[in-house]
Amino acid sequence: MERLVEKAETLLEALPFIRKFRGKTFVIKYGGNAMAKADLKTAFAQDILLLKYIGINPVIVHGGGPQIGEVLKRMGLESKFVGGLRITDKETMDVVEMVLGGLVNKNIVMNINKYASEDIRAVGLTGKDGSLIKAKKLDAEEYFKQMGNFRPTELLDLGHVGEVENIDIRILKHFEEDNYIPVIAPIGFDDKGNAYNINADFVASAIGGALRSEKVIFLTDIEGLKDKEGNVISSITVNKIKEMIEDGTITGGMIPKVKACIDALEKGVKKTHILDGRIPHCILLEIFTSEGVGTEITI
Repeated sequence: MERLVEKAETLLEALPFIRKFRGKTFVIKYGGNAMAKADLKTAFAQDILLLKYIGINPVIVHGGGPQIGEVLKRMGLESKFVGGLRITDKETMDVVEMVLGGLVNKNIVMNINKYASEDIRAVGLTGKDGSLIKAKKLDAEEYFKQMGNFRPTELLDLGHVGEVENIDIRILKHFEEDNYIPVIAPIGFDDKGNAYNINADFVASAIGGALRSEKVIFLTDIEGLKDKEGNVISSITVNKIKEMIEDGTITGGMIPKVKACIDALEKGVKKTHILDGRIPHCILLEIFTSEGVGTEITI
């Protein structure tokens, strides 16, 4: 009986959060171990469907770097990186489109639909669909300057690596009205029809800003942002993050992620979250409990 009472109390704890977020949009960047391990894939699908069933509108943006690397290797093509960015020539871009827009995207869609009911379905798309993501070639020099921790010895052509120029949300609004859950591969296009491979964190940030979403949530393979002593920070402001970048507390691959968080907040998103995707149901634990399980970032 005590266990049953505890379950009831857990549901009651979630009630004010359900009331607060009903009708709101959450953009969720999906990647890392959460996208690779079977039990975590199931937990993610269940979390997303629960959000939808209680009236929250989830929009998923996914990565797929390891999967791209595996296919390139099988094809005898080498993966080359500069400062964490994949050099993407035309041949590599074709593989990126095939893997992200096809294999990875459709597997995520199928995994969600496996647990869904008839009235709710996930649907996959890339930035080309509905002209969702207008892109341009990434200014590599400016990008590395902003990231601060890497200086290429010479100006490099990264090929079909892009950045978001504009988000057209009309197709996402249609999906919301018809009870679909969008699953988006981070591939954009330009006026000439060129495709671009874009960092999924920045795509999630841009879509969150365009939708004025309540939250943008980033699933990672770390516990959250940490201070100099290695303690997880449960809540932090943009100004404090900028200080931590300046003093070297935040370095390496975390800089693009926190920059994406800052961009989303500056575009009107209410809160961003960096969560440990290795924890089953981390989304529910962060959103519907007082304690949370990661780092929330606010203005």
